[in-house]
Amino acid sequence: MPLLTVSDLDSAVEAHIRVTGMEVIMNHGWIATLAPPADRSVQVSLITKDPTGPVNPAASIEVEDLDAALAGARAAGLEILYGPADEEWGVRRFFYRDRDGNVINVLAHL
Repeated sequence: MPLLTVSDLDSAVEAHIRVTGMEVIMNHGWIATLAPPADRSVQVSLITKDPTGPVNPAASIEVEDLDAALAGARAAGLEILYGPADEEWGVRRFFYRDRDGNVINVLAHL
């Protein structure tokens, strides 16, 4: 899922809802996720500042086995920027930087 960095979460959410017809399916005050009413598999998140990570990631990928994903990232020689960490909002996650400099948040729900 793409993560778009925004300066004003409420304003950005309102604008994206007006343009796309999506609805808010999660809002933590610093990140909000939007999805179309008919298809929750299509999502976009708007983020102001990640509260625990060192940078805002460009995308999030949910996996079933976080440890296997982390081992795969390490085996591929990718830089691990953060984690793994259990977050208070119910996920375990890590960030890696891909070979083109994109920061990816890999997560599993606890």
